[in-house]
Amino acid sequence: MSLSLDATQLDRYSRHIIMDEVGPAGQQRLLEGRALVLGAGGLGSPVVQYLAAAGVGTLGIVDDDVVERSNLQRQIVHGDADVGEPKVESARRYVEQLNPDVDVETHETRLDVDNARELIGDYDLVVDCADNFRTRYVVNDTARIEGVPVVHGAIYKFEGQATTLVPGGPCYRCLFPEAPEPGTVPDCATTGVLGVLPGTVGCIQATEAAKLLLDVGETLDGRLLFYDAMGMTFETVDYERKPDCPVCGADGIDTLDGIDYTGGCRIDAD
Repeated sequence: MSLSLDATQLDRYSRHIIMDEVGPAGQQRLLEGRALVLGAGGLGSPVVQYLAAAGVGTLGIVDDDVVERSNLQRQIVHGDADVGEPKVESARRYVEQLNPDVDVETHETRLDVDNARELIGDYDLVVDCADNFRTRYVVNDTARIEGVPVVHGAIYKFEGQATTLVPGGPCYRCLFPEAPEPGTVPDCATTGVLGVLPGTVGCIQATEAAKLLLDVGETLDGRLLFYDAMGMTFETVDYERKPDCPVCGADGIDTLDGIDYTGGCRIDAD
């Protein structure tokens, strides 16, 4: 690897560079890294903040929503002046002010079957900050086909969870073979969410993403981390790759064609 850090970068990233686990070569890997952040909301905000601050050279941001005032209690890359603006543009402006080393690729769209492979295949990893099960299953299935790791996060009221899905390890369907029936799991607009909760879970996701790009440490591969803000506890549950998993098992998929992502997002036996 040819190192090309200039004087300004040596200063900006000095606290990384003095670490044996990162050093100049590790910082160069971050600057050459490409991370796709799926969602610029509660979880996506701290992910975008910390990956941009760390110097991840290219951040793709996918979101088709606009900033609403009710978002501002937790979606901290947006401000009052951004209300009504596309979230991807508000997030892009935030990153540009934070770190000129980072290129932001905005995708003002909803990731779905028709564009998932094109989007995900162009990045080194995906940070899944989606707020619905359909998207999570599309991301999982697509990333497994493309050989791209996924850092998953989810939140609910005072609780959060995170795990990392790497090629060769168990996938999201090994954890949750089917999604809950539509309407059985309420969203933040219905139940509310503690404003600081996504900050904690999003920072965990950003940490996992940085470790993947640096190729250091142990990730949450095969471990589901639970965070309970009310009791201030963390717990992990181990899970394994299922031999009969329709996505990552012995007869796993190589295309999204024919998969029905409505309802429980099931894959038929045939």
